[in-house]
Amino acid sequence: ELQLPPSWDGSMVLEIGGEVGALVLRTPPALDGREIDLVPEDHTVATTHSAVRERRLSHGLAYAAVYPNLRRGTYRIEETGQRVTIQGGRVTELHIEIEPFDLVARPLHTHAHLPQ
Repeated sequence: ELQLPPSWDGSMVLEIGGEVGALVLRTPPALDGREIDLVPEDHTVATTHSAVRERRLSHGLAYAAVYPNLRRGTYRIEETGQRVTIQGGRVTELHIEIEPFDLVARPLHTHAHLPQ
């Protein structure tokens, strides 16, 4: 299985706005390399997936799967039973933790898109 290298702070550009948002799904290190699907409630939108990668940030290491270019709406995070609502023009951030028998998601916060 191909292991993706770490990404660095500022190495990803998210184009969001209008009907398009993004999700940063933070995970524990144990999920490094695991692909996690997002299943939209709107059946006209395709299921998408992203691999959890080590993210080297200025304040330390984090592990996250990043989902860019998501159409606004509600998505189910596969294997967690949790849902997340994506808003256009915003980056939503969630953190999932490993429980003894399952994964659970808890919201951290939503970032407003700030024009530059």
